[in-house]
Amino acid sequence: MQYLHTMVRVRDLDASLDFYCSKLGLVEVDRMENEKGRFTLVFLAAPKDVERAKEKQAPLVELTYNWDPEEYQGGRNFGHLAYRVDDIYALCRKLMDAGVVINRPPRDGHMAFIRSPDGISIELLQRGAALAPAEPWASMENTGAW
Repeated sequence: MQYLHTMVRVRDLDASLDFYCSKLGLVEVDRMENEKGRFTLVFLAAPKDVERAKEKQAPLVELTYNWDPEEYQGGRNFGHLAYRVDDIYALCRKLMDAGVVINRPPRDGHMAFIRSPDGISIELLQRGAALAPAEPWASMENTGAW
């Protein structure tokens, strides 16, 4: 397992970038605009991690800016922790067998979400290409929120 990033939702991307980059000193290493989903993702690295971050080898802060205004309450502005895993199906099976609810099953062979006992969302991402869809995951419904 490899720690990837921590996601934080932001209301004002420019103000957030000013804080995280200009004031705190983090460096923008990647950005993704998603017109269909109406959001922007900005990935930031600590200055000493920039080169490793460009190769996806250092942990990042992911700023998620949703284009449609939203008030974040109850900690919703903190999004999730993310880990890259070698076999998403095997890990989800192990977690499920241990009593962990798979909130967003890996139907696509690529991504799943679980929650910690304290309600912190954890994203699991398959290393490399997505695995071929397989049961029970392909037909499993979402449970709760993540």
